[in-house]
Amino acid sequence: MPELNNKIRERLNKLATTNISDALDALGLKGATYGIRPIVEIKGTPKIVGEAVTIKITAAGLTKSKHHLGVKAIDFAKRGDVIVIDNGGRIDTSCWGDVLANGAKAKGISGVVIDGACRDVDAYIEINFPVYARGSVVATARGRIMEEATNVIIQFGGVQVRPGDIVVGDYSGVVIIPKEKLEEVISKAEELYEKEEKMIADIKAGKSMLEIDNKYNYENMLK
Repeated sequence: MPELNNKIRERLNKLATTNISDALDALGLKGATYGIRPIVEIKGTPKIVGEAVTIKITAAGLTKSKHHLGVKAIDFAKRGDVIVIDNGGRIDTSCWGDVLANGAKAKGISGVVIDGACRDVDAYIEINFPVYARGSVVATARGRIMEEATNVIIQFGGVQVRPGDIVVGDYSGVVIIPKEKLEEVISKAEELYEKEEKMIADIKAGKSMLEIDNKYNYENMLK
């Protein structure tokens, strides 16, 4: 199984999430999520690449959690990881805020992606930390939700995510690459990227869209 080393990171950083999503489709893999985007623009690019450290959220109730949600994941994560939070798409309560963001930033975590909502957005701008979510809300998690499990299989935007799967995010959204399919997906995404670059070069050279469509069989490029 390929390791997410610096060389692999460089290859992923050159690709858009759309290239990777197309590669996943071409290979019959499910990894494209929906509706989860950078919550705010930060300096430079918000792009994140890293191995998943997962959090599964559940409703608060009579059974209490020993720790505030997110704390164990930050403690477990290594530099470069991405924290992936499954709150089932809920946007009525936060599951990430400024203290957690500062803790993750200090640990060297690449970013956080949330199937749900966050709060304290101004803090992310201040510390230049990438947070992806469905939206923001002021309501605290306390008394509403809690962490059910850390680093387990979760569902994220309709996609299965396991600890160690590869997370890539940019302005278009978030994709998940199964860790054992990493090299295969990157190679296919690079192939599709190069084809699109040639098409764009032809456009800039003055060729018509119909001519380009016929030349590259654009409609069937994933087959």
